[in-house]
Amino acid sequence: MLETNQTIIKHKLGLLNLAEELGNVSKACKIMGLSRDTFYRYKDAVDAGGVEALFDKTRRKPNFKNRVDEAIEDAVVAYAIEQPAHGQVRVSNELRKRGTFVSPSGVRSIWIRHDLHNFKLRLRALEAQVAETGAVLTEAQVVALERKREDDVASGEIETAHPGYLGSQDTFYVGTLKGVGRIYQQTFVDTYSKVASAKLYTTKTPITAADLLNDKVLPLFEEHGLPMLRILTDRGTEYCGRPEQHDYQLYLAVNDIEHTKTKARSPQTNGICERFHRTILQEFYQVAFRKTVFENIDQLQKELDIWIDFYNTQRTHQGKMCCGRTPLETLIDGKTAWLKKQLG
Repeated sequence: MLETNQTIIKHKLGLLNLAEELGNVSKACKIMGLSRDTFYRYKDAVDAGGVEALFDKTRRKPNFKNRVDEAIEDAVVAYAIEQPAHGQVRVSNELRKRGTFVSPSGVRSIWIRHDLHNFKLRLRALEAQVAETGAVLTEAQVVALERKREDDVASGEIETAHPGYLGSQDTFYVGTLKGVGRIYQQTFVDTYSKVASAKLYTTKTPITAADLLNDKVLPLFEEHGLPMLRILTDRGTEYCGRPEQHDYQLYLAVNDIEHTKTKARSPQTNGICERFHRTILQEFYQVAFRKTVFENIDQLQKELDIWIDFYNTQRTHQGKMCCGRTPLETLIDGKTAWLKKQLG
């Protein structure tokens, strides 16, 4: 727009300068392809207001006649934080009870102007206000925040403070190996650093689920001096059962690890493992089975260990915590930050 205005001004000044050089307005206008009336209009504008008067002035004026009063706008914004779960129609109805009249579409317009046009954005505004003012939440606000937390978990957005704070474990069916039978993979992913461990079995039982933790996961975290506080699993029989008779439950209890189960009929709740399974299928198994004919599970496990080491130490990760680092780098950096916080 600025370049266009400058070009127009140069053209207008060109006409005025040419007329002055030639000493003949009619001739200058003929060369420039403009009328004498146009010349005198430009000349009068420059004489009255200088070169700036040659800028084209927009005739459009902002129309605020449909904008609601400031008091109504403030009331809608305040109500959005007070009751973030309410939709625009209910907000309109509830505010009418309080003597504030605004249509549902008016509520929507105000939300858009203030970045409050969906439930998550209104909850974010509520969290920001609580963090800033330390206000006490109402029961409805607490319910709304709990609902957001459950939705975040269901979407794979899990609250995690440091490596070892929460691990995610799941079973992945690899396929059938000739002469061996069905192959299952027990998978563990640290939700903070995305460091992964995996081991292959011919069955999926509580013993195999506990064996992965005992053989690969806990030794790794002990090596880095990190505690394993909690593990998230689905409700499969290899993870859930009567605590006093279930090998996996007993193993967690002996090692003082809290067990969290996913929401029923919501496999996406364990989304971190699900995403890792897609990665390992595409980047390891689909390639490995086309390059090698595996004769036994140990041979496949050896190749799997090599790939897992590559995944943890060389393959960069674009996740929320990793931000382009490898999972192991994220684990080490997270451990350093956690230790500093512990020391105060």
